[in-house]
Amino acid sequence: MQRNGDLSSGWFMPAEWVNHAATWMVWPHNQALWESGWGVTLEQVQVDFARVANAIARFEPVKMVVDPCARASASDLCGANIELIELAVNDSWCRDSGPSFICHPQQGLAGVSWRFNAWGGKSAHDLDESLARRVLNQLGLDCFGTALSNEGGAIHVDGEGTLITTESVLLNPNRNPGMTKAEIEEIFTRFLGVKKTIWLPGDPDYVTGDMTDGHVDGVCAFARPGVLLVDATHDQSSVYAQVARENRRALELATDAQGRCFEMLELYEASEAVDVDAEVFCASYTNFYIANGAIIMPAYGIEADQAAADVLAKAFPGREVVPVQINNLAHGGGGVHCITQQQPAWPVKG
Repeated sequence: MQRNGDLSSGWFMPAEWVNHAATWMVWPHNQALWESGWGVTLEQVQVDFARVANAIARFEPVKMVVDPCARASASDLCGANIELIELAVNDSWCRDSGPSFICHPQQGLAGVSWRFNAWGGKSAHDLDESLARRVLNQLGLDCFGTALSNEGGAIHVDGEGTLITTESVLLNPNRNPGMTKAEIEEIFTRFLGVKKTIWLPGDPDYVTGDMTDGHVDGVCAFARPGVLLVDATHDQSSVYAQVARENRRALELATDAQGRCFEMLELYEASEAVDVDAEVFCASYTNFYIANGAIIMPAYGIEADQAAADVLAKAFPGREVVPVQINNLAHGGGGVHCITQQQPAWPVKG
C-alpha cells in the first residue's frame, strides 16, 4: 500500500547489523551504460555482481531483481539459492533505488520510497523511480512516499537515533532545490526515527567525479553506535586527501544522538588498484556490507586488501570477513554497499 507521509510515531530505521530476513540486489543488464559509460564489459560486471550475491547467500537469503531481458545471464551466474524476481529496471544500484526498510514496535515492517532521480538526473530512471514501491508491493509491505530526493547510499544510521549524511548530496540543487537542513532533518525524524542528523561536507567541489556527488557510504560507516570506520588515503597530496580531511574534521567535531564523541578506525583506500584511465573508480574499503554473521568486503587483488580485512575483523569481532573482488564493478563508481540493500528480520534482533 502506498502512503504519502502518513506515519505515526514509533517508526525507525534499524542499523545494518541487525539480523536480516534477506538482502536485495538488482542484476546489471544495461550494456550501453557499462561499456560506453564505464569502459568495462557487461559480462565482467555481471561476474562481480554474482560474486557478491553468492558470497552473501552463504549467510542469508538473497533476492535478485532481474530485468526480464537478463534472466538467462542471472540464472547462469547466480547460485540456485538466490531468488530471481523479474521486474523491469534501468540500472543496478539497489542501495539507491530500492526501499529503505523501517520498523515499528506494533506495526512491524514497512519501507520508504525516496524520490529517486538518478543522482540529480544523471541517467535514465523512468523505471527505477518506482522500484522501491514495487519491491515493497512484492513483499506485501506498506510503502511510505516522500518528496525528498534521496538515495540509500546517502545515509547511514546507528539504530539509536543518529544519522550521518553529506551536504553535497542532499543540499545539492540537483536533488532538493530550496530545501533547508531543518526541513530534511524533520523528514528523517518522521520517517526514520532520527534524533540527530550529522552533516558532513561530502564532495562539494566534485573532485572525485563520483556521480553520486559524495555519498556517505564512501566516506564512513558505523561499526556500532559510537564507532565509525572512516575512509582515509596515504596520498596526502591527492585532491581526495583534502576531501577526506574535511569529512574527518566534521566527524571529530560531532557527537551522536546519545552525546558520544566518535571513536574512529581508519580504512585506507585501495589506491594501488585504481585504473588511471577510468573515468571514476571506487577504491573505498568503507563501502562494505554487513550480512548476518559476516562482513562482505570489497577487494581488488592487492596487498592492501589484507590490511583492510584486518581492520574490519577488529571492528566486527565474531563476524567472518569475506573479501570479494570487484575491480570491474568499481569502474561504475560503486562498491559492495552500493549494490545491496538489507531487509531487516522482524522482530528486530541483533
